Amino acid sequence: MTHLQAGLSPETLEKARLELNENPDTLHQDIQEVRDMVITRPDIGFLRTDDAFILRFLRARKFQHFEAFRLLAQYFEYRQQNLDMFKSFKATDPGIKQALKDGFPGGLANLDHYGRKILVLFAANWDQSRYTLVDILRAILLSLEAMIEDPELQVNGFVLIIDWSNFTFKQASKLTPSMLRLAIEGLQDSFPARFGGIHFVNQPWYIHALYTVIRPFLKEKTRKRIFLHGNNLNSLHQLIHPEILPSEFGGMLPPYDMGTWARTLLDHEYDDDSECNADSYNTSAKDTEKDLSPKSMKR
Repeated sequence: MTHLQAGLSPETLEKARLELNENPDTLHQDIQEVRDMVITRPDIGFLRTDDAFILRFLRARKFQHFEAFRLLAQYFEYRQQNLDMFKSFKATDPGIKQALKDGFPGGLANLDHYGRKILVLFAANWDQSRYTLVDILRAILLSLEAMIEDPELQVNGFVLIIDWSNFTFKQASKLTPSMLRLAIEGLQDSFPARFGGIHFVNQPWYIHALYTVIRPFLKEKTRKRIFLHGNNLNSLHQLIHPEILPSEFGGMLPPYDMGTWARTLLDHEYDDDSECNADSYNTSAKDTEKDLSPKSMKR
């Protein structure tokens, strides 16, 4: 085991070897092969190419060198194409902070039986008067940046549960094609996280309709990992054990505290709202969302 694998349990080391083709004897060579490809894309500013950073892209693409490099390139390209999203990319940014405090995203304390981190989104919590959908996406990306520092999660990955209870048609109307493309490009095509499952629960008919629209733009592997449970929580429990789920998902644990993950990121600044002027922020945030026009869809 090299120092780059420090922090991995024996079980996760074995999983990395069997599932991701990770070999400690060739790890530095694998990383260097990806780093050597950087010169082929002079149009992209690769702001990080250190060993630990490249390793997470190799793990996300099962040590296929070219696929790992393509993901690395898309990671920085996405940031170059959407500069406004990353200008104030920190937890204390007013829009990101409010999204985090409303549980975008939440994170359960317990991992699932595969060692994956369970992220939760309660869609109806979105307060359209205080922050935009772009802010929610930024909060999710920022959270993933923090979580992916954990080498265990680089190997084991994540599960996402989205509860659409009480999500109104008016809220759904904001899920425009350009916004959905921005999210898909940011999460599916440009981030080194392994998503083992995306679970929709209590989704209304208009969310089904939206999923039909975006389905052709999802990779086949992504489509296979999206589960539409509706009101059938038993089907969710067959994949994620109720012992680790909060009561909102028919689980055995108390209701989820929306501020759990926000407190982790914000620490003592969680309750400090002095820097946030909602009225002045709303105008600039809406302008930012309107100006964002992601490039053509990656298939």
